[in-house]
Amino acid sequence: MAEAERITGTPEPEPGSGADSTPGAEAAGTAEPEQSAGRGKRRIGALLLVALLVYLLDLGSKLLVVAKLEHHAPVEVIGTLLQFEVIRNRGAAFSIGEALTIFLTIIAATVIVVIARIARKLYSLPWALALGLLLGGAFGNLTDRIFRSPGVFEGAVVDFIAPAHFAVFNLADSAIVCGGILIVILSFRGLDPDGTLHKD
Repeated sequence: MAEAERITGTPEPEPGSGADSTPGAEAAGTAEPEQSAGRGKRRIGALLLVALLVYLLDLGSKLLVVAKLEHHAPVEVIGTLLQFEVIRNRGAAFSIGEALTIFLTIIAATVIVVIARIARKLYSLPWALALGLLLGGAFGNLTDRIFRSPGVFEGAVVDFIAPAHFAVFNLADSAIVCGGILIVILSFRGLDPDGTLHKD
């Protein structure tokens, strides 16, 4: 072997030099981080897509019901069990805390910032779905608080889904609740946003 290398001019690796005799090992080593980075980008894309869909559905539904249903009698969807009735809510989800509008606006903005920080290390698709639901819902209600009357950061959120014997809410509220429930499930299962599993 050494004689053949002497003839062809190929230097023999020195002992302990760390040279890898496995073909393509170096290429595989550099490809793995790139694949990990690619997975992270795809998860962020999924988060943004879910958030955008939630936001557009919430915004579109609010514009529609305000134009068609506000100041009108409730519309029965499933008899009296489920109706569409437009109300202006200055509180949190399900009309809680109506005297804390500005404080609730700050909370919504803080949630958006926290999600943005988590998204930098987001490799889990279920977490991307959960955070996307939260982000879209937070943006939906925050838009109302900024742009609707009575004023900037004091605006009333448009609610219109009115089940019998329950508070009136909107699609943004539903997305926030679903995202929160999914996060609780993922946490109990030990799945972190970076895709790793942990055990308590």
